[in-house]
Amino acid sequence: MNENIQPQQDQQETRSRKFWRVVLGSMVGFVLASIIVSVLSILMFLGMIASLEKTASSAMSSSANVKDNSVLVVDLSTPIAERAVEIPFDFGSYAQQSVGLDKILASLKSAAGDSKIKGIYLKTSTVSAAPASIKAIRDALMEFKKSGKFVYAYSDVYTQNGYYMSTVADKILLNPSGDMSLKGYAFQLMFYKNLIDKMDVDVQIFRHGQFKSAVEPYFLDKMSEANREQMSTLANSLWQVFLQDVSKARNISIDDLNNIADNLLCSSPKAALELKLVDQLAYADEAEKLIKVKLNLGENDKPNYVSLGQYAKTLSEKDGGGQKVAVFYAFGDISDGKGDSEKGIYSETFVKEFRKVYKDKDVKAIVLRVNSPGGSALASENIWHEIENAKAAGKKVVVSMGDYAASGGYYISCNSDYIFAEPNTITGSIGVFGMVPSLQRFLKNKIGITIDEVGSNEHASSGGIYRPLDELESQRLQASIEDIYSTFTKRVADGRRMDVAYVDSIGQGRVWAGSDALKLGLVDELGNLDKAIAKAAELAALDSYDVCYYPKQKDWFSLLFSVKDDAVDAAVRARLGQFYYMFDGMQQVLGCDGVQARMPMVFTIE
Repeated sequence: MNENIQPQQDQQETRSRKFWRVVLGSMVGFVLASIIVSVLSILMFLGMIASLEKTASSAMSSSANVKDNSVLVVDLSTPIAERAVEIPFDFGSYAQQSVGLDKILASLKSAAGDSKIKGIYLKTSTVSAAPASIKAIRDALMEFKKSGKFVYAYSDVYTQNGYYMSTVADKILLNPSGDMSLKGYAFQLMFYKNLIDKMDVDVQIFRHGQFKSAVEPYFLDKMSEANREQMSTLANSLWQVFLQDVSKARNISIDDLNNIADNLLCSSPKAALELKLVDQLAYADEAEKLIKVKLNLGENDKPNYVSLGQYAKTLSEKDGGGQKVAVFYAFGDISDGKGDSEKGIYSETFVKEFRKVYKDKDVKAIVLRVNSPGGSALASENIWHEIENAKAAGKKVVVSMGDYAASGGYYISCNSDYIFAEPNTITGSIGVFGMVPSLQRFLKNKIGITIDEVGSNEHASSGGIYRPLDELESQRLQASIEDIYSTFTKRVADGRRMDVAYVDSIGQGRVWAGSDALKLGLVDELGNLDKAIAKAAELAALDSYDVCYYPKQKDWFSLLFSVKDDAVDAAVRARLGQFYYMFDGMQQVLGCDGVQARMPMVFTIE
């Protein structure tokens, strides 16, 4: 019987060993296959990078090939940022190609002296930029015309911004069935008080400055008289810049332009022609025929068009390794901590990068290019302090203001050696505020949630969103606002060599156009970035120098992995249209932490 049992046991053990041999063999095979696949994936990824770099290099070199007898096409319909990272590929809807203001101005300056560029074809139906950027580009186009080359403008539709830009042209053409707007500037503000009341949300406001109107939409249903006064003054100041430039370019009096706007006389293309606002009614193909004639081309010949984006890729920064004037860009909201300098001004990141610049022995002067509506008061103070350190290190600091240098944006500008602004830069807004919402009534009355609490001390939960501040807490926060405002005005008074009382009289949160800021002494001179660079070199007693730009931008490959976030923002912008700016402004203010030095809103003017 034992002889019969033993073979069965051996057979059972053999089957068990076979099972585990198959399992272990499969596991080993899976691991080996995974390793092989991983290695192949890495090799393929490295190959893809090499291919992309080769393609990028090819794209850059092909774009740099500007043919003789070329026309530079200046199409400004994409949003214009202070700086835009150059992307050598077309990512379709994921990344709208745009050219930064820095490259636009540099391209126009280079094209004026480029023998291959014979003229400019200007397409400006819409111009997605704030007034100061638009004027900077327009002024650069005026400089281009001094080269004797032509500028022709054509559009199916001219918005006011687009028309303002086009008035530099030798010939302005409008589609016979198109449209044109000339009606003046207006600011329309949205107020949320009634919505907040319906939601049973309590918003406690703390501010210093009767004109500090950033928080007014949360407790008023219309503009305060102070805000109405400053907005009216600002609209008129900006409109005067428009009128003066257009009047000079078109030889139409300011009174006549105001009459056209007041009575909406520019109601059709025919009316625009009769009013001498445009030179000719034509279609796009007819506009191109005029360019052919200007280039002495035959009927079947085609002009060599080069886009602004392609031409910008032919430019290169000069760095001879000698004495330098550093241009340091600071644009976007001012926030505490670290962050991407392409998306805003973060105090820790700014200090780290700015310190590298002023500690460079070859850098003799710094131009701080400010384009910011402000933000965190604490971050603004920390940046102000670092600029003081740069001056103590012997560096001359000149500020060039862009579209905005208001509130915190002015805070970080006020202690420089010299300040330039455009006449339609929006600046000032010397004031601070704080806002603490309470959701207690909303939670209870709207969704049935109540809040209870315990704490080690009487005010342990102070500043939270689940209950209103009590009287003592409110007093303490208001006192903090007053202290910060006092520091702010003292910084301005010291930097601008003024009395604190005078700073307070023109402060109080009031915004000013650059032309008015010059009269008040908040800026030293009206001018663009080039003038600021020249002034910085003069103050540093430099006869020859290179201009270098900071912070260093990301390369296109690093940007490739961050395009998605920008695409989401672009999608929201496209979906909301003009409501995007209201959404963005509300989001910024509600997301504020701590005391803020921020202007009322970011303006958009069509």
